[in-house]
Amino acid sequence: MELEESQIVSCTVIKIVGTTVFVRIEDNGAEGTIITSEIAPGRIRNLRDYVVPNKKIVCKILKIDKGNIYLSLRRVTAKEKKEVLDSYEREKNLSATLKTLIKNPEEVIQKIKKESSLAEFFEKAKEDPKMLEPLMSKEEADKLVKILREKKEKEVVVKKRFSFNSQAENGIVKIRSILPKETTYLAAGRYLLSIKDKNYKDANTKLNQIMQNIEAKAKQEKCFFSIEK
Repeated sequence: MELEESQIVSCTVIKIVGTTVFVRIEDNGAEGTIITSEIAPGRIRNLRDYVVPNKKIVCKILKIDKGNIYLSLRRVTAKEKKEVLDSYEREKNLSATLKTLIKNPEEVIQKIKKESSLAEFFEKAKEDPKMLEPLMSKEEADKLVKILREKKEKEVVVKKRFSFNSQAENGIVKIRSILPKETTYLAAGRYLLSIKDKNYKDANTKLNQIMQNIEAKAKQEKCFFSIEK
């Protein structure tokens, strides 16, 4: 897959030379580097407290210049890290499935990864099996599609806490009319919103959309609204 600046990628640490960490970017095979200041905020006494050879880490691509790829470990948020690691786990499971079904799994995996991730490709192939015809026999494709359709993806849950209250006489009524059913009351005007979905990215998108909707309605009804960090 082609790499882009600002992209979040899964990497494996290859070696540490002086104050530079060399990594291999998964799904691409390219080599990138991380300087000490991009490992973690603050002073670093020992690089090996954060990275060691063969350790898998999640990085952000800062710059691609003349074939050199510069990355950052410290600029990756917890949400971004979880999303990439979840995706890596799905890719690993899909690779394992392919290796049990078809004769040339590595060749097929490499062809797919030139254009897309395994997860994205097989999600589409599940609905359009004809996409598999150039890659494997019809018998292999039929078995794979059956497995893909029968396999239930584990749901992920994303949560966000927020404060919400109203000083109006009918404030409780207003709040109840605005908050969705996925909201749980915690205490003293504090609430928890939980959203489930098949993958972290979609769940987080829905969560943010609902939070934006709550905030807009809160302003309209002159209610106090604040998201907890």
